Amino acid sequence: MIPSINDPRLYLPQCTSLTPIEKVHENEWFSVFNRGSYFTVENNQPQVLILPIVENSSVVMVRVRRPVIADNTLELPAGGVHMDESPIEAGCRELSEETGIQILDLNRFNAKAPMVLTTRSPCLSHIFQVHVTQKEFDERTKHDDEVVSVECFSFKEALKKIEKNEIYIGLHIAILIRFLLQNRHIVLTENRPCSQIKTT
Repeated sequence: MIPSINDPRLYLPQCTSLTPIEKVHENEWFSVFNRGSYFTVENNQPQVLILPIVENSSVVMVRVRRPVIADNTLELPAGGVHMDESPIEAGCRELSEETGIQILDLNRFNAKAPMVLTTRSPCLSHIFQVHVTQKEFDERTKHDDEVVSVECFSFKEALKKIEKNEIYIGLHIAILIRFLLQNRHIVLTENRPCSQIKTT
């Protein structure tokens, strides 16, 4: 099954033949299930990732504190969907919380084919692309404390950061590479990147 925007795996595990099902661990963030001898790691909330593109020339990423891997990593804004919101509303909220970029028009968030973090997870992640103006980026407000900085760089710089292993979170690389492959015509053009101001 090739993932599509309306993939049912975005909402519920589809591996119904894997029985019996036993929850073997649960915490605030995720649960571990034994599904017919296949162990799965499942987020307690659906996950969203946002690809913010500035003026068709640059991408916004956040540098996030990740104590478990002892690093502050470059990532796309992302997070969980709350019970009282839709995935697209969660994408809007996460963009605001993690970057300070305020975009209230949900119609500007375009759903993309979902991806999976690991084959141990039966649910796919929602992915939204949003076009941001230079003014919106420059006028961003305060961001979450877990975010060290908000950074913006050209597509060519993004490719260099992947090549040099400065961006090394797998799912985020996959989203970026898919976008760059689908937009070769703008990637190959020298574009002026957005302001590389970092916020603390």
